Amino acid sequence: MSLDTVSYKIPVARSAADLRAAVAEWRKEGLSVALVPTMGALHDGHVSLVDLARKKTDRVVVSIFVNPTQFAPNEDFSAYPRTEATDAARLEGKADLIFAPDAADMYPEGFSTTVSLTGVTEPLEGTFRPTHFAGVATVVAKLILRALPDIAIFGEKDWQQLMVIRRMVTDLDIPVEILGGPIMREADGLAMSSRNVYLTPDERKAAGQLNVILRETADAVTKGAPISEATAEGGKRILALGFSKLDYLEIRDASSLAPFPDDRPTGDARILVAAKIGKTRLIDNMPV
Repeated sequence: MSLDTVSYKIPVARSAADLRAAVAEWRKEGLSVALVPTMGALHDGHVSLVDLARKKTDRVVVSIFVNPTQFAPNEDFSAYPRTEATDAARLEGKADLIFAPDAADMYPEGFSTTVSLTGVTEPLEGTFRPTHFAGVATVVAKLILRALPDIAIFGEKDWQQLMVIRRMVTDLDIPVEILGGPIMREADGLAMSSRNVYLTPDERKAAGQLNVILRETADAVTKGAPISEATAEGGKRILALGFSKLDYLEIRDASSLAPFPDDRPTGDARILVAAKIGKTRLIDNMPV
């Protein structure tokens, strides 16, 4: 095992072999292991997932990998913030190991396998980013199979992603428990995101109202308004804030993400939004 222990105060594994060797040593000691997959640029929301992992298991691995296969050609892969040194400092005393492979390690020459799901991947993000979830499912499957953790933790801000990953591990009988961590929000309620750094001051002020409209739209449906009417009104309010594009504002079944046929929620429901302001695309969700 050859861990990078020189650059940071927390050890870093750069290859699958080194990650597996570290986890194998913990297993020999009878210790439980959690994996927190990230793309880096860590904020308090990520740290809350690491803290949750620490409460659940003896050892915590945080992966940092900006996954190229989940970005479409017109998306911000090259501009996505890469702040490994800062991330490592944030994880000191919280995580036990960082797994930070490069693309050649994750996708070596000749790599030709994709994990593809139907159903839960198709609406919402799937409509606007049709290749996204195949990239997510493939990289998450690889990360889980490399680390072989007892649990893996994902943020609820990416609610559809969480549902996709739960579906995948169930369908493929991957022996890991998938947990969701609550959305962490700024003082005005804006969901924490690595992409928030792209917002100008005026955009940031408008973005802080997105969660307010979500909550008020959900409340209207809870009080009896038809879903289609409430979401149409909410969409108008979002665009009036200065958002240039509304990809979706929908209330769906919380697990399957299927629409409710009678325009009213039955069972657990979730309201989800994706909208663009300036150059930044924001997503958010909350229970109804």
